[in-house]
Amino acid sequence: MEQIVRHFTDNDLYTFTCQYYILMKYPRAEVEYTFFDRNHQVYPKGFAGLLREQLDGMAGVVVTDEEITYMRDTCVFLPLWYFTFLRGYRFNPREVTVSQDEEGHLEITVRGKWFSTIMWEMPILSAISELMHALRGDFEHYDAALEEKRAKDKAAQIFGNGLVLGDMGTRRRFSFAHQEMVIRAMKEVWESPELYNGGKPWSGKFTGTSNVWLAMKYRLSALGTMSHQLISFEENVSGVFECNFNVMRKFSDVYDGDNGIYLYDCFGDRVFFSNLSKRMAMMYKGLRVDSGNEEEQVEKIIAKYKSLGIDPATKQVVFSNGLNIDRAIEIHKYCAGRVLDSYGVGTFLTCDVTGADPMNIVVKLTRGRITELRVWHDCVKLSCNLTKTLGNPEKCAYLQSLLAE
Repeated sequence: MEQIVRHFTDNDLYTFTCQYYILMKYPRAEVEYTFFDRNHQVYPKGFAGLLREQLDGMAGVVVTDEEITYMRDTCVFLPLWYFTFLRGYRFNPREVTVSQDEEGHLEITVRGKWFSTIMWEMPILSAISELMHALRGDFEHYDAALEEKRAKDKAAQIFGNGLVLGDMGTRRRFSFAHQEMVIRAMKEVWESPELYNGGKPWSGKFTGTSNVWLAMKYRLSALGTMSHQLISFEENVSGVFECNFNVMRKFSDVYDGDNGIYLYDCFGDRVFFSNLSKRMAMMYKGLRVDSGNEEEQVEKIIAKYKSLGIDPATKQVVFSNGLNIDRAIEIHKYCAGRVLDSYGVGTFLTCDVTGADPMNIVVKLTRGRITELRVWHDCVKLSCNLTKTLGNPEKCAYLQSLLAE
């Protein structure tokens, strides 16, 4: 099979923003990532070998002048020396081990320097997803005209209902080609209200895509700031009760106030809101809700901002917890202007294909140490949803007991 990931920036923006953060704050850190299939999928015999070929092929995927120019011109929060670093970066397939057990379950581990290994999450997940859809025969039944119409209908529903929304669907997409079609269709509908909305301006907005290469190709904004792994790692440095505050402080120091949406749920909302300071609440443009009940989270966010003397209506709240369009519309109506609500939708945009079942897969940080001379520690994620809890079960239970006190 031909190489699936062929472009260096066929990756989410937060990979690059987190990579720069790591280079600045933890340049000697070493980590281990683990692949999790939440559906406990049994993969076809030989799948590990096919995936191994894809990952080995990443050694030849390097950044181009066009990609550097786009990122330099649009990612103004990144310094010029970082792009020199990207020119010299090479994917190292030896950092990744892949195997299948006797039942066919996939086992993947990524291990090495944190600033290097962070680049693997998206290539691994998007390659697995596309390979599986190919092996299932989903491509044979793919109706391009039908799926493009469905994508445009969704776009009209999104913008017509006032949603401010962007694509975040790289990791579990049906295929690269399908994701590109969705982005192209979204942009066309957004830019053509005369064709799709009777000439009336849309009340919603297309904010762009987290995929840097597609943002470059279609002249869109690249979306994304940070990921849970920064907080999971920091817990072993600062402790569970202070890790959010310290990541907020370090991240704002690195970016001097840019990249101001904070992903707060890594150890649940209680531990985050308990030490959210007014300085940090004012420094960050807003918060991202990635677990829990959205209506409950809205009320907690509003209450916290009000307690700090901040008008919640001036703060952005990004919702991204496995949403479909109908659910996003419900949340938008609930917010009713009390916060600046926006939405990041993934699988429902890039893998909602007739007759195809989306994957439910993630790659998460599971171990780390701040230098090669230190001992390894388990890294975990608790979330506001128990189903999203990942990592060493004993440590998860211990931290949950602390947070319950």
